[in-house]
Amino acid sequence: MLVSMIRPSVKRASTAAGQVGPFMLVLVCAALLPVLAGSEPTSSDDRLVPVTTPAGVTILAELADTTEKRARGLMFRESLPKDRGMLFTFPDPQHWTFWMKNTRIPLDIIWIDRNRKIVHVERNVPGCNRTDDGCPQYQPNEEASYVLELAAGMADALKLHRGVKLQFQGLQ
Repeated sequence: MLVSMIRPSVKRASTAAGQVGPFMLVLVCAALLPVLAGSEPTSSDDRLVPVTTPAGVTILAELADTTEKRARGLMFRESLPKDRGMLFTFPDPQHWTFWMKNTRIPLDIIWIDRNRKIVHVERNVPGCNRTDDGCPQYQPNEEASYVLELAAGMADALKLHRGVKLQFQGLQ
């Protein structure tokens, strides 16, 4: 669920229904329901990373540290609690481009450099339900190693802007 689908390097794999037996198809669909509907981590592999602001407020962010998790992002979610987010990690700093295809909730997108300093913020980015690939793209002016997505309005509420340093641990 890619609230912010990373383009153009992320592509989705698809499986033809004819290649999967009916029983397996039912199991796969049942397993995907919580992923498509919930705002909580979707499996025991999803870990929450505390992200702390200079004011001492902590956001619990789901970690998007694989190609699959980065591609899925926050797609299809109906809500995102104010104390939650998603932290995308990347192997190399770049001008990572995000879009909101299949994202139902507006978000604040925050690009962060390797020193945990905010380099760019896009506020109140609307979801995009277009069926083609015509959703707007968002990109920082500087390279980033991390991207934090929060519910729309939280960047302002937490006074998050360019130059602010965030704290999170356990990541490279």
